[in-house]
Amino acid sequence: MAEQLFATKGNLIKVRRSLKQAQLGYDLMDRKRSVLVREMMSHIDEARELRDEIDTTYSEAYRALEYANMTLGVVSTIAKTFPIENSLKLSVRSVMSVELPKLTAELSPSDRPTYPMTLTSSAFDEAYIKFNRAKEITVRLAETENSIYRLAEAIKKTQKRANALKNIMIPRFQQQLKFISSALDEKEREEFSRQKVIKRRKMK
Repeated sequence: MAEQLFATKGNLIKVRRSLKQAQLGYDLMDRKRSVLVREMMSHIDEARELRDEIDTTYSEAYRALEYANMTLGVVSTIAKTFPIENSLKLSVRSVMSVELPKLTAELSPSDRPTYPMTLTSSAFDEAYIKFNRAKEITVRLAETENSIYRLAEAIKKTQKRANALKNIMIPRFQQQLKFISSALDEKEREEFSRQKVIKRRKMK
């Protein structure tokens, strides 16, 4: 592409400007990638902890439910008295123009449980508390894993753009700059030599 440009000072200025912008763009992409990678690594660490915790919490919750079933009989009738969960709210926060989900929910047991206390026992209360804890961790894990996915996609796109600038655009502008500068230098040398010849002829 460098050979297609006319060797003029206007094109030289234009290519220098384009090269500077490409280098600046690469620096910004590189910084963005670093920030996103750090953000994703923190989410990966959190997701690892949540996965370990959620396995333990669900195991404890099902053990508590089994014990409640043994002491009370099948508790499915009591479970039907629970209201449908609709407290989950979705919002977003932005990290380097990447929108990450933010889930909030009022999942903690209330001071007044919805199930009839006279028909249950402490075993059922324990299961109720454990499953609320499991829901809370599930919400956090869903938020974290979705954030990891979005960050990974953004990092991939940022890396692709950074590579295009570093490996294609910047070398192309550097080649164009070298071609135009060399051509203009050659023209200046030719003009200098021509002026010297004219001067000698005038002196003769």
